[in-house]
Amino acid sequence: MTDSANNSAKPKLQPRNLTHWAAVGFGSGLAPKAPGTFGSLAAIPLVMLMMQLPLWGYLAVTVLACVIGNYLCGRTADDFGYHDHPAIVWDEFAGMMVTFIAIPLSWQNLLLGFVLFRFFDIIKPWPIRWLDRHVHGGFGIMVDDLLAGAMAWLGLMLLQGYVH
Repeated sequence: MTDSANNSAKPKLQPRNLTHWAAVGFGSGLAPKAPGTFGSLAAIPLVMLMMQLPLWGYLAVTVLACVIGNYLCGRTADDFGYHDHPAIVWDEFAGMMVTFIAIPLSWQNLLLGFVLFRFFDIIKPWPIRWLDRHVHGGFGIMVDDLLAGAMAWLGLMLLQGYVH
């Protein structure tokens, strides 16, 4: 069965597999509707904790999440037999981390960053859509969300007047 024909297939989640649990956002990606949105929402408490770190700490955790995400997403996709299964939301976690780099913590920023990230992740403007279709494996799963996060970050920076 192809990925497109299998869009609503249940993942072959192994309950004791920590790689699977991280990749599905500790269960948030198992939501029956809008798993990417639920994964993005589940990332907010982690992002809020990270925002307490100095910038270098925030960046270090974000880079680590991105590097580990290549493995988590790729391994889990292989185990599920489905490239970028909707339940795999670690890429949303990493994309949300990118969205909030050097952004002050406030409920307004969290709401706006979440909305911007979901907008870019769902709409997939160029080059996000191209990358989503042409880059495979764990990096392919991650890269479109990282770029959506970068676009959301730029939107936040523009709206806050940091970029002129």
